[in-house]
Amino acid sequence: MSSEIGAGFVGGGFMARVHSRAARAAGARLRGISSSSAERASSAAADLDIENAFSGYDALLDDHDVDVVHVCTPNAQHAEQTLAALAAGKHVVCEKPIATTAADARRLVEAQAGSGLVGAVPFVYRYHPMVREARARIAESGEAVLSIDAAYLQDWLLGAEDGNWRAGAEGGASRAFADIGSHLFDLLEFVTGERVVKLSALTRTVFEERAGHPVANEDIAAVLFQLSGGAPGTALVSQMAAGRKNGLVLEVHTGDAAYRFEQERPEDLWIGRRDGSLLLPREEGLLAPDAARLCRVPSGHPMGYQDAFNAFVSDAYAATAGAEPEGLPSFRDGLRAAQLTEAVVESARTGAWVETPVDA
Repeated sequence: MSSEIGAGFVGGGFMARVHSRAARAAGARLRGISSSSAERASSAAADLDIENAFSGYDALLDDHDVDVVHVCTPNAQHAEQTLAALAAGKHVVCEKPIATTAADARRLVEAQAGSGLVGAVPFVYRYHPMVREARARIAESGEAVLSIDAAYLQDWLLGAEDGNWRAGAEGGASRAFADIGSHLFDLLEFVTGERVVKLSALTRTVFEERAGHPVANEDIAAVLFQLSGGAPGTALVSQMAAGRKNGLVLEVHTGDAAYRFEQERPEDLWIGRRDGSLLLPREEGLLAPDAARLCRVPSGHPMGYQDAFNAFVSDAYAATAGAEPEGLPSFRDGLRAAQLTEAVVESARTGAWVETPVDA
């Protein structure tokens, strides 16, 4: 994007690796990183080829060459670190969830609003070209959405010995839904152009402890929901589905066609019709303009998760220069995810249907 943008990173784990690759691909200067200790920051800086290891987060924010802060720390730290970055005059790309409560997420929206600063959250599955193609075709058809069939399945926490900070208090009141279900629901609202207006959820926590530590949130969530246009939908979210690595699937049924996107097969969009179905390949000449613009390599050269993330960061950086990229997920989208997460937790606790706000 521009060598003038200086990127700073807080947190040195897997997501910092993904964010730093995307920042480098966008042409940013990788100015520095801070982590939970000076030693971890130094190790991450060397590993990720980042210029400086800052002794602490305050030192990173004090660096005038850092224009954008990428917040890649455990969930419970996101809100305060993001508020501090905004107060320091930095644009922010904050990992989801942007906060562990809707109230804190709203604080971030309010702090960012009118500041002239960009606040973006990486709901990056929006950046697969075939997702944009499904969105464009549904909008152009003018057909009503009839129903939704959706799932997001992983198996990385299948066993009791599989532990992670996300399962504890730092992960927040929800894990499976907040961590991956938020992606799924952001995608279904983005593709259909409708809001979830009410939902009923059932959750399950399989193990009371993981790797010797107490579990504070759910492993599995099943959600029945209704969209603003009246369509019912089902969604299964699990981090304990054996054999599933990152199985995000969204199928939208309209009056004349069905559209199915599978994240593990992102090069195709299945389009079903009563008189026959087809598998549409990612080929620029066949795609809507908003889908074609995200084709970062020629057809026949597979694109994947990192490509989608790179496109998201490129759009976020373009926004810092005043552009208004189509579909860039903002802090308002992060607030929306927090609202839906709280609705899922409340419904699972009470057994009741819970209405959700139609605007974040």
